[in-house]
Amino acid sequence: MTDTRASIDAYLQTHQNDYIQATMRLCAQPSVSATGEGVAACAELLAGLLVQHHFQVQVFPTAGQPVIVAHAPGASKGTLLLYNHYDVQPAEPLELWTTPPFTPTVREGNLYARGAADDKGEIVARLAALDAVRAARHGELPCGVTFIIEGEEESSSPHLDQFVREHRADLAAQAAIWEAGGQDSEGQVVVSLGLRGVLSVELSVRVMDRDAHSGLGHVLPNAAWRLIWALNSLKGPDERLRIPGFYDHVKPPTPRERELLLALPPRDELYRRNLGVRTFVRGGAGADMNLAVFEPTGTINGLTSGYQGPGGKTVIPARASAKLDFRLVPDQDPADILAKLRTHLDAQGFTDVAIEEQGSTPPAKTSADDPFVAMVARAGAEVFGRPSLIEPMLGGSGPMHIFFEVLGPVPIVCAGIQYWSNRAHAPDEHFRLKDFVNGARHIARIVENFASAS
Repeated sequence: MTDTRASIDAYLQTHQNDYIQATMRLCAQPSVSATGEGVAACAELLAGLLVQHHFQVQVFPTAGQPVIVAHAPGASKGTLLLYNHYDVQPAEPLELWTTPPFTPTVREGNLYARGAADDKGEIVARLAALDAVRAARHGELPCGVTFIIEGEEESSSPHLDQFVREHRADLAAQAAIWEAGGQDSEGQVVVSLGLRGVLSVELSVRVMDRDAHSGLGHVLPNAAWRLIWALNSLKGPDERLRIPGFYDHVKPPTPRERELLLALPPRDELYRRNLGVRTFVRGGAGADMNLAVFEPTGTINGLTSGYQGPGGKTVIPARASAKLDFRLVPDQDPADILAKLRTHLDAQGFTDVAIEEQGSTPPAKTSADDPFVAMVARAGAEVFGRPSLIEPMLGGSGPMHIFFEVLGPVPIVCAGIQYWSNRAHAPDEHFRLKDFVNGARHIARIVENFASAS
């Protein structure tokens, strides 16, 4: 086993540049699911890449963007499922990028591009890991590996549920590795076990057919004020959501999950240093802040109304809108929260405020006591030379719940190439080249260990 792992590591170091070049070609192809820009072309490019790396590939059309399923057989009967996505967030604001978002650039040991960290670099790092394992084993994988790579993750995966249900036989596996995962600010690998749910909505109100002169403010309604009053009814200064029944089904962390969360390093100084945070929600500080991931949130993502250009323009806005998301925890249901939001606004007299659902997904997590979790953590410790941290749930969201519901009690964990400051979803998104190699080494060891156990 030691000789095999040494061969894997040597292969990845020797061929690193080849895989970085493949990542750059993939990142150069836009694939913005919010607008549809380049998504189909990226699916075709990625399918070709998977074929080159000895996978049997199928590209399935959906009512939205294509889903790619790729399989490679192995020596054992076990199959490991790898989930990724090839779509990316919009690149705006473009002026904040040091180099153009779809012109991948390597500088100072980092690869910069939209989608580099989330999630194209991770796809290629996994292919590198599997190639390294094959090279060390005379061309054979020790277990079966199936990729499912979707093109709508950044748009709440609206068609994935139906796809997984229709193709469950193609996705059968005994364990799964989710996207994301990587190192914290102290260089320790973090194995994450779940994701919060999310409900994204747009609230809007129209009080007139067109904007009017603000000199008529004594008689004409103002859409901006109307929306502000509606938003003010949703949440108080104590950060608690005021929607009746919002917290009814919130499930707190188990004692084991509390223990793991409190063992994670405090992040308040990190946030202060990198985000310029002045104060934290409810005055939080230290490791206790880590427990707050099991609390649901309501966030205003953006507000639009009236004139916002340079100088002044004295108008009364006819329309106002706001984009919000609610991050949900076990056992909250997005559909239930949406219904309660509508009921609340109506009860507060805001029947004129429209709600448009933008996307949703329920929360999901793997038990911290599953043996697969311990195995992934041991593999990470071997690669990074320090004990792995186990994070019961991330603050972000994704369609993990679908796989639990359809495939059964399959353990799912996150392991990848990311680190705490890769700027995913922001300008200058990137990954560190050293993390690309170490993330691939981690995946290779997971595959080796999983095959031994299956």
